[in-house]
Amino acid sequence: MMHNRLRELRSQHGLTQAALASQVGASRQTINLIENARHDPSLSLAFAIARLFGLPIETIFFDGTPSPG
Repeated sequence: MMHNRLRELRSQHGLTQAALASQVGASRQTINLIENARHDPSLSLAFAIARLFGLPIETIFFDGTPSPG
């Protein structure tokens, strides 16, 4: 499973899991599973999340130590 900063970013933007899910076309349950590293997002969902936060995918999702920034 990949690691991610999704919970941190969602919190910084004042979004609930349901609000984030609605904006990226996913279910709240999917967002919860991704945040808890129990599910990896599809590539299209990862791109949608990255676009929403205005960040490169690799700053949100990573398989090791997060890159700085």
